[in-house]
Amino acid sequence: MKIICIGQNYRGENSEEISSDATPVLFLKPDTAILHNDEKRFYIPDFTSDVHYETEIVVKINKMGKNIAERFAHRYYEDITVGIDFTARDLQSELKRKGLPWEISKAFDNSAAIGKFVSKETFGAEINNINFSLKINGHIVQDGNSSQMIRSIDEIIAYASTFFTLKTGDLIFTGTPAGAGKVLIGDNLKGYLEGDEVLNLDIC
Repeated sequence: MKIICIGQNYRGENSEEISSDATPVLFLKPDTAILHNDEKRFYIPDFTSDVHYETEIVVKINKMGKNIAERFAHRYYEDITVGIDFTARDLQSELKRKGLPWEISKAFDNSAAIGKFVSKETFGAEINNINFSLKINGHIVQDGNSSQMIRSIDEIIAYASTFFTLKTGDLIFTGTPAGAGKVLIGDNLKGYLEGDEVLNLDIC
């Protein structure tokens, strides 16, 4: 399985507004990047001193598909959760400055934390109007809604399937709203979908 991530997908995420007709930014993480909710701890790697959290809605693909039409994309996933895309920001900035690929700053082991999955049927017809948030040490640091996405979940699935065959179990991280920031040893992170806790981990 693989993890497909989209960047710059929320209005107000960056100081410069991203145009809705701009080319989507996709990148991949390997399956070794997954940190399941029951593992409870994220250990800051030795190669970085500046790890940032990015809270996102994550969808799990439930069947194989290629060149999926947007109108059929809803058939290719049944479950969603909250995930955290961890980024070694210092490493990423240095690689970007040198004009080098920055995958290692995003795709390292345990850099894709995922919470408990919930059936999308729980949300009925409101899949494009889902509230999600992240608390660190009890304080809300990110608070978003899927309606703020520049490209909807179905659009992302259709676009990604143009380039990658989607397989059962693949995960798609759908982008992060404003509020991403640094984590510190001792922090406790809790992720929520419509007020229900689905992710809980400690930073070590």
